[in-house]
Amino acid sequence: MNRRQFLGATAAALVSAPLSASASAQSPSNDKPATSRKSLPIGVFNPPFHDLSLDQMLDKFSSMGIEAVEIGATGTAGSPQCPRPELVADPAKARAWKKKFDDRGIPVMALSCHTNALYPDPARARESAEQFRQTLQLAGMLEIPTVVGFSGCPGGSPTETIPNWVVYDWPPEHGAALAWQWKERVIPYWQETVTFARQQGVRRIALEMHPNFVVYNPRTLLRLREAVGEEIGANCDLSHLFWQQCDAVEVIRFLGKQGAIYHAHMKDTAFFPQNVARYGVLNFAASANDLKGSEFFRAVGYGHGASVWKDIIAAYMEAGYDGMLSIENEDPLLSGEVGVQRSLAVLKNVREEILANKPNPGSV
Repeated sequence: MNRRQFLGATAAALVSAPLSASASAQSPSNDKPATSRKSLPIGVFNPPFHDLSLDQMLDKFSSMGIEAVEIGATGTAGSPQCPRPELVADPAKARAWKKKFDDRGIPVMALSCHTNALYPDPARARESAEQFRQTLQLAGMLEIPTVVGFSGCPGGSPTETIPNWVVYDWPPEHGAALAWQWKERVIPYWQETVTFARQQGVRRIALEMHPNFVVYNPRTLLRLREAVGEEIGANCDLSHLFWQQCDAVEVIRFLGKQGAIYHAHMKDTAFFPQNVARYGVLNFAASANDLKGSEFFRAVGYGHGASVWKDIIAAYMEAGYDGMLSIENEDPLLSGEVGVQRSLAVLKNVREEILANKPNPGSV
């Protein structure tokens, strides 16, 4: 296929997917009887609280009504409240650490390790891989069901020194690089890691579909899952799917039918429609003050209205998802605890409406 044919075929495929700032708003609410829906715990991913001691953080969570937690064990979201190497080395200390959460009725439902074990530099790759293995070990020791992370991204050849995110396989050298990445780096690493996870008793590795990593949408997630095993599933962070113009409810139903949703980050995305029209969606705002950016992350309810989030939470319930709804605050305007509190209020309100079987008047 030459360049003209390739672009023509791609354009034809995209014509049927019109741009929408809130595609999920088009999904009608399916108000099933409340008895068919199971309540999901609403919790938090802990990076906004890194300045607190473990006990202070737990006191704060109790006062806020947090129902479960996702704890960063290493990587960019690692936290002082989880001294991973110490806990892995001392099972008794690890059990005492987890008991602090259990005693307050705030279970640890996931550990996170956000690293790039496929990094082209061998030393960095080894360090990241070891951190992820230790996180799997700790989860297995403490019977924490889910480990959250990234798929990673290698270079585009054996000689490259920085990651190369390839998503478009023309000109042909880009297609060759993408094929090499999956065959030589991605699948071998994750085959080995899934085997190790099984040995630790961990059956749920939730990969965030994130730009700059080889798994960035449902299709790439399922490609890896089919190649290495059903231990691979989604951390369904809709904030990254909103900007890709996915329909949030459709994604949940699609992945849910395959039992492939293992975790759910609660984070929103706001759009500047005029900039989307001018520059497209691959034009992230560098900050909330970037007036030429197309989108940036927000707290739940500040990008898409509460009715949209009601449809989303109902879809998780109907899909049989059994994890937590984990608030991840990366809102540049509502920082730290404020963003978490605002997200918590929206999520608890819509969950109450769903369980009370109140009709959704329509997405806003």
